[in-house]
Amino acid sequence: MATVSIDGESLVVEIEGLDKLWALKSRLVIPLANVRGATADPGVAHEPKGIRAPGAYIPNVITAGTFHLDGEKVFWDVHDARKAVVIALADEKYARLVVEVDDPRATVELVERAVRR
Repeated sequence: MATVSIDGESLVVEIEGLDKLWALKSRLVIPLANVRGATADPGVAHEPKGIRAPGAYIPNVITAGTFHLDGEKVFWDVHDARKAVVIALADEKYARLVVEVDDPRATVELVERAVRR
């Protein structure tokens, strides 16, 4: 699971608990200028993931880490697809961040409000 927050002009994604180990990341900081938006998308878990490098993937249990698909890198940290949020990025290492959060609706609103500023 992850916590998403806004710190000044940056989007901050904190990876929690053992997911730090599985995802091989503890924190991502992205300039808001490179954030395109966010959506709550439980169906994203059924999309192809691509090649895992590095990270962990156990179907229906955890998808965590960096995945390469169609020339793009996507960061995943999801156990429960019902709580998945997709954050679209531009001009960053990752094209998208797909993270599980406690409250997907509130997280999407937070990101969208920050992007509109």
